[in-house]
Amino acid sequence: RVFVVDNQRISVTQRQSVLDAVELAGAGLGAREIRDELMRERLEASIYITVDTLKKMKKGGRVTAAGAAIGTVLNIKPVLQIQGEKLDAFAKARTTNQGKSIMISAIKKDIENRFGGMTEDKHIWLEIAHTANEEAAEAYKNEILEQVPGYDIHVDPLSLSVACHIGPGALAFACCKKIEV
Repeated sequence: RVFVVDNQRISVTQRQSVLDAVELAGAGLGAREIRDELMRERLEASIYITVDTLKKMKKGGRVTAAGAAIGTVLNIKPVLQIQGEKLDAFAKARTTNQGKSIMISAIKKDIENRFGGMTEDKHIWLEIAHTANEEAAEAYKNEILEQVPGYDIHVDPLSLSVACHIGPGALAFACCKKIEV
């Protein structure tokens, strides 16, 4: 039997759901139990994304032409948020560095307020995703580790389903709660 899991995850958090499913199967859970566990934990993740340009978002209809023009003139780097199935505006940054700082602060706040705080057992997975920006993603990983030491941070290209809407040069910082086996 096949059980479909639509747990509202995408990109690096969806990757982690697959790894969680493999771990749960290794612990002896059946397909239905794995689906139920992944669905129970579906909203226990956050992704924050900063984009380099508003061009692709304008083409995709996520930003109006006027909004994109104003954003480009003012050099605004929006920070977007994905929690569940929604992609929403979260903050506006004037520089890429400011956008990256906003994302770190947001993830730290989510860990503290939604996921029980920073603990010795490192019960949170941290992940970075990028679009055609691997060098910047690795540098960002080092910046994050200075502020949130002791975590393993996985780095991957953003999934094409997201990348096609936000364009090259984007960076994302994500976290999701570890499933207890």
